[in-house]
Amino acid sequence: MLCSLCPRKCGASRDAAHPGYCGVGWEPVIARAAPHYWEEPCISGTRGSGAVFFAGCTLRCAFCQNADISAGGAGKAVSVDRLRAIFRELEEQGVHDLNLVTASHFLPAVLQALTPPPGIPVVWNTGGYESLPALRALAGKVQVYLPDMKYMDGALAERLSGAADYPAVAKAAILEMFRQTGPYVLDDDGMLIKGVMIRHLVLPGELDNTFAVLDWIRETFRDGDVLVSLMGQYTPNGRGGPDRRLTAEEYRRACDYMAALGLLEGYTQELSSAEAAYTPPFDGTGV
Repeated sequence: MLCSLCPRKCGASRDAAHPGYCGVGWEPVIARAAPHYWEEPCISGTRGSGAVFFAGCTLRCAFCQNADISAGGAGKAVSVDRLRAIFRELEEQGVHDLNLVTASHFLPAVLQALTPPPGIPVVWNTGGYESLPALRALAGKVQVYLPDMKYMDGALAERLSGAADYPAVAKAAILEMFRQTGPYVLDDDGMLIKGVMIRHLVLPGELDNTFAVLDWIRETFRDGDVLVSLMGQYTPNGRGGPDRRLTAEEYRRACDYMAALGLLEGYTQELSSAEAAYTPPFDGTGV
């Protein structure tokens, strides 16, 4: 089978000799599966989000906080049966949701592992670079979509993530996600049980890109449709992204712009979250 799961449609056989752009084979590779407490409050709550971190990625983000697994090869291959058991074990630990982090390149196995469906919401945690056929296959199996909207500037997307088509691809993907879920729904405890929350990481020196992303969200969605998470946690890693942290003034301007647009449903961050300590250890826990 030749792979066309992601927008790159690289056509790789994804065997040892031809792993494809994502860098991994067909069998899921997991680096960590454990309760995670550092997502937005409506995802992590008090009992944590059941985060399953998949290895490999269809983007090449120079600033990736999870580079050890997205491009570094960390993780353990598991069968579909084991993946299904991991989902069940997390649910039994009492987490609020099942949070699948960068799983799109393992879609066939994930779809099998989600049968029968978990008894808690499934969160599709993605960089936003998703193909429409793949997303349509998830309809009815995913209750919450948590996509990034990284760029509205194709040249910036090419330079920092190797994907000049990112803006068009991510816009279409987010619209499909919203088509599936409709407006977001919070339960009585304030947990997100259905809907879309769009994340955007403000990059140092790239406020015009942030303003364009927020403009698109405001132009595309009405109040009550989606949540927005404006993130300030950019952390330099020496791999080619901006070589400094976001300044307080830059983040203040981004937050002020978001508020001026009336995007009041969602989250901002403390800049103290821009620390490597907030990245979990990819040590095989729960795998």
